[in-house]
Amino acid sequence: MAANDLMNEFPPAHGAQVTLSNWRRAPFSQWGFHNVRRLLPTANIARGAQPVSFEISLRDVGQIRFTGHDGDETMVAAALPATHTDALVVLHRGRLAAEWYGTDMDAATPHIVFSVSKSICGALGGILVERGVIDPDHPVTEYIPELASSVYGGDCTVRHLLDMSVGISFTEDYVDPTSNVFRYRRAAGWDPQLAGEKPTDLRSFLAAQQPDGNRHGSLFHYVSTNTDVLGWVYERACGRPYAEILSDYLWAPMGAQHDAYITVDSKDAMRAAGGICATAHDVARFGEMIRRRGVAHGRQVVPGAWIDDINREGDAEAWARGEFAELFPGASYRSQWYRVDRDRNVLMAFGIHGQFIYINPDAELVIVRMACEDAPVDPEIARAWRRGFDAIAKAFM
Repeated sequence: MAANDLMNEFPPAHGAQVTLSNWRRAPFSQWGFHNVRRLLPTANIARGAQPVSFEISLRDVGQIRFTGHDGDETMVAAALPATHTDALVVLHRGRLAAEWYGTDMDAATPHIVFSVSKSICGALGGILVERGVIDPDHPVTEYIPELASSVYGGDCTVRHLLDMSVGISFTEDYVDPTSNVFRYRRAAGWDPQLAGEKPTDLRSFLAAQQPDGNRHGSLFHYVSTNTDVLGWVYERACGRPYAEILSDYLWAPMGAQHDAYITVDSKDAMRAAGGICATAHDVARFGEMIRRRGVAHGRQVVPGAWIDDINREGDAEAWARGEFAELFPGASYRSQWYRVDRDRNVLMAFGIHGQFIYINPDAELVIVRMACEDAPVDPEIARAWRRGFDAIAKAFM
């Protein structure tokens, strides 16, 4: 079924209805990923009073060649529709160099970015640390004492949350319906409750997580609940909802052109780990700010030292012992960002179903890709687009 056949009748025909049960599955995700607000409760992330538009200096990137996910040579123009891309935006030296949109998408359409939300949360953390609102070396329970009996009690620190190095008994398996992830999504309101299942909520789910026996800080272990706890730490430290903190400290100051929004559960807990929906232009604007060491239109928004720390302090040995080592060999992870090329400080934010921010300082380039790939994580497509991004960067150098 094509995307333009979904949700186009009133009421939609049976089989063309996008619901809470199917919105992350193809073909329904083609509509669901840029209409999240019509499926889930959300909170607004307001832009500021002074949005900033891009200067335009367009170039044709469609003919750039790279090795595709099937092992054959392809071009950017062919790879975009072949891999269910919804949007591609390329910035060079802060100017709009290229953009492409799929069905029903344009520069003003919010799209869910899934775990790219984590990197936004990590950048916000740098602002709060500089302002003395939080201390990354302090225990999580200093901010949220009710987590004392969970894995986040004891010597678990905010830094362990930032670096995904919590020794938690949680497997981020997006396929197995009996896994932690499926219970987690029901708690967050992303999936309907099972018949006979006792209703729960996100914060109660977080408080129930237990250790796996590994020492905190000993290895990279990617678990989305860590970022939701991080967002909760921000809320408790600031005494305000996450969406308001993000708007006031980051989204508005960086000059976002459009409001973003974030999903919330039945008790107004906000999904810092994966619930942000924003336009491709604004996500690119965020990436450009990171490329410029936290500066947006002449204003220091994220501390430059925080960006430097991401580039210098990621633990390559902890990464090598983690579950993503094969996907991005030789990388490291720091403050919710992937440093995928440690020699050139190439940073990446990565979300399921094909969401990317790629930042290449040498090429002065930022690339944002939004997609509705069928699988939550397709390693071959992820590696192919990494090659594609590198090829685009090479063309601009």
